[in-house]
Amino acid sequence: MTAQLIDGKLIAQQVRDAVAVEVAKRTAAGKPKPGLATVLVGDRVDSATYVASKQKACQELGMDSFHNQLPGDATQEQVEALVKRLNADPKVNGILVQLPLPSHLNEERVLQLINIEKDVDGFSPINIGRLAQKGRDPLFVPCTPYGCIYLLEQAGVKIEGANAVVLGRSNIVGMPAALLLIGKNATVTVCHSRTRDLPGVVRQADILIAAIGKMEMVRGDWIKPGAAVIDVGINSKPDATRKSGYRLVGDVNFDEAKEVAGFITPVPGGVGPMTIAMLMKNTLRAAQIQQGE
Repeated sequence: MTAQLIDGKLIAQQVRDAVAVEVAKRTAAGKPKPGLATVLVGDRVDSATYVASKQKACQELGMDSFHNQLPGDATQEQVEALVKRLNADPKVNGILVQLPLPSHLNEERVLQLINIEKDVDGFSPINIGRLAQKGRDPLFVPCTPYGCIYLLEQAGVKIEGANAVVLGRSNIVGMPAALLLIGKNATVTVCHSRTRDLPGVVRQADILIAAIGKMEMVRGDWIKPGAAVIDVGINSKPDATRKSGYRLVGDVNFDEAKEVAGFITPVPGGVGPMTIAMLMKNTLRAAQIQQGE
């Protein structure tokens, strides 16, 4: 294996440990625990699993978590009323509305309602707008892109001046990741379904962030020798040797890419653990901001 493995589990644990130390200091000083409110609408199994993992992380780090679940047929007014109540609750420092919401709800209106000082997911149009503007910093950066950049920095990858390619332009990962890379002085190309000669574009990348949700789409011969590869994808691949009948793989063909890349994240154990770690970091920051620190 030529590529250096970027161990997301290890780096995420270091972030969590640092947050836990700060939380313990705060409580020892008589300050209230940081508190994260989660909002789950409906009963999607994947969404419920994500929310449960966020609640567990809060507990492990000494934070409070407040879970709020509404039925799948909840009205726009009910969801908005819940967000307004959480905005007004001083015990709640961060509000996380688990996406996607059921299709009958206006997601944009719900996200706009979240107090910018409690927007620990970083999805408020104001936070994203600040991220897109030169010389302005968002209060919070979306957790998964934040984790991607943190992994690159911890691995010692030089971002400034690098050619970076982001595969995917979603509001949750692709676009914020591209904006963060621009903010770090990389030259950034965002690719999508209409990009011409995708392999040729990817071959120019010193840094590649793959977030397209297509199993092992990026092949080894797409990778520039020595490039840093951050694989955000999580896809189920049939595998008869596993008890579950499948295994998790990324958007990059790992076995091929690791022979060419300089740095690479595994799936699982790469970007995944970073998302919750950065959410915990954002929640602590929210508590510090709200208490004037």
